[in-house]
Amino acid sequence: MPSKARVHSIETCGTVDGPGIRYILFLAGCPLRCKYCHNCDTWKKDIGEVMTIDEIMADVIKYKPYFKFSKGGITVSGGEPTLQWPVLEELFRQCKLEGIHTCLDTSGYCDLENAEKFLPYTDLVLLDIKQINEEKHRILTGVSNKKTLAFAKDLSARKIAMWIRYVVVPGYSDDPKDIEELCRFLKTLNNIERVELLPYHKMGVSKWKEMGLDYELEHVEPPTEEQMKNIREIFEKYDIQTY
Repeated sequence: MPSKARVHSIETCGTVDGPGIRYILFLAGCPLRCKYCHNCDTWKKDIGEVMTIDEIMADVIKYKPYFKFSKGGITVSGGEPTLQWPVLEELFRQCKLEGIHTCLDTSGYCDLENAEKFLPYTDLVLLDIKQINEEKHRILTGVSNKKTLAFAKDLSARKIAMWIRYVVVPGYSDDPKDIEELCRFLKTLNNIERVELLPYHKMGVSKWKEMGLDYELEHVEPPTEEQMKNIREIFEKYDIQTY
């Protein structure tokens, strides 16, 4: 039976979630509860529009000329898109038949036996590592980071291209010792094309208030330029370029 996707929203001309012009499909549902999440409206699995893969592909194909011109493609995000791994498997398989570059934007919180279904059709993974320290990761996201780190190692073994994303949240993910440990972990991987350091921001706070949720980081201010510079210097010490 063909998979049906729970789609939260679609962005047709994205330029920051992978190379070139991207068709960005945001799937519903997420098992993480990141304290700084700016997409908390995607958490529930039963929200959004139900679409078949054929319906999605019919829309995606319209943008093939833009993909070809810009070396872009499709990016599936969320929420946590790997919750809907059968959708990823079928959608990415059809995209590869159409010659469309596939990208997955994920926290890596996925069982490897499910990941092996869609990874053969995945060209690039944007992997959000929230915290390298497991205890602090649980505090920040509500879950362990073991699946994320295992996912990263699996991508490395499969030689699937990966962009690492790390959000710098003062007091939660900016400890120099944690940054050092993260750098040492990243040096064990052989497929990283890019490391993006993203300063924490408060642009999603309004969503929390609209949904009646308590935003615990109300008191946390975005990192200063000096704080970001100091963290970049740690990465430089390990010969890791950051963006």
